[in-house]
Amino acid sequence: MTNILICTVGGSHQPIVTAINEQQPDYVIFICTDKDPATGRPGSNVQITGTGNCIKARPQDEKPTLPNIPAQTGLSPEQYQVCLCYADDLDQIYLTCREAINDALSRFPAARIIADYTGGTKSMSAALAMAVLEHQEIKLQLMAGSRGDLVKVQDGSQFAAVANIERLRFERLIAPYRHAWTRHAYSEAEAGLKLIRPPHQSELRGQYTRFRDLSRAFAEWDNFNHAAALDIIQRYAPSLSPSLKAYLPIAMRLNDQNTGKRDAARLFDLYLNALRRAAQGRYDDAIARIYRLIEWTAQWLLKNLCDIETANVNQADIPEGVTLTRNRDGQWQAGLFNAWQLIKHKTSGEAARFIVREENSLLDHLKIRNGSILAHGFEPVKAGDWQTIQTWLEQQFMPMLLAESARVGIKAMPQQLPDSFEL
Repeated sequence: MTNILICTVGGSHQPIVTAINEQQPDYVIFICTDKDPATGRPGSNVQITGTGNCIKARPQDEKPTLPNIPAQTGLSPEQYQVCLCYADDLDQIYLTCREAINDALSRFPAARIIADYTGGTKSMSAALAMAVLEHQEIKLQLMAGSRGDLVKVQDGSQFAAVANIERLRFERLIAPYRHAWTRHAYSEAEAGLKLIRPPHQSELRGQYTRFRDLSRAFAEWDNFNHAAALDIIQRYAPSLSPSLKAYLPIAMRLNDQNTGKRDAARLFDLYLNALRRAAQGRYDDAIARIYRLIEWTAQWLLKNLCDIETANVNQADIPEGVTLTRNRDGQWQAGLFNAWQLIKHKTSGEAARFIVREENSLLDHLKIRNGSILAHGFEPVKAGDWQTIQTWLEQQFMPMLLAESARVGIKAMPQQLPDSFEL
């Protein structure tokens, strides 16, 4: 396997020489400073490209007595390259390091790459470490050793020590997918996490697995696959935070064997799903879900209160003044508006009072839905139109649904799906 070493070069040659001698790289990328633009003093690149004796064996020596680092370590000109940067421009150094890493990955795709951040300025070390965090396949190391002071380790005592950055790298890699949860983009989070190599540390591996699987759980929930969501959440229940554990009884209610209670729970779930689509700016999707919510609510009420199936209404159950249509099999069927007319005539609870009071408002809101591209029109639903309907839902429709769902034991609106994930 090809071995690549990337190292920052500062004023001391010994750590770099030790790193090269220990790693025996096939190719070395030196991150060096050029001549200082203010003082004109030479940069650390002299230690790589200088001719003759260009390095002092000890800082206190009067003159250089050693050749450049490639000469000391036996590197041929084909085995190394120099990338120049400014000494303390963190942004620019980071870009230099990132380009060097990308170049190495492109030229040596199967290589083992080690980055050593011992040498150079603090900005150079920081920049190389930040660039390495983005690549799970690259190891980060520094040259450690015994110290007589806080300036440097003692020459001759250096040894390569792997820097433990797995947690830093892990949290940086998963940050975009934790942010995806703030948008309820659980499928996006799951897909991204699948592309990350699981950490080696058992604790981090457990956090990774739990985050990936719970992203899948809520992605399934968001796609109405409540059974799959419940299966995953139950599996992780003992290790869930209190905020996530609170979703377990909600998921269980959505899978309840009592169909009346289960369907009521799914009506609220559908409403919250519509709110998530609206929060993402997908107003046509939100309106389509609300149309189904209003239609399904009528169907649920008629089934539970009157044992009427809107897909096949007994002719004896059709009150005077309500006109239904027959399908090709001769069955009387009630669409959304006629289903609410049946509620008005066949029931006497909060839903009946609601439709008497809100019939005209319902018709107005249905016009917005009918103009949607996802219904019968060609114009996208505007944010203002959605806001009008949402206000009506909050003030009129959902209080009615809560009053009716109390019959089956659901007396409060369930909480929205989570918008954050804590490791």
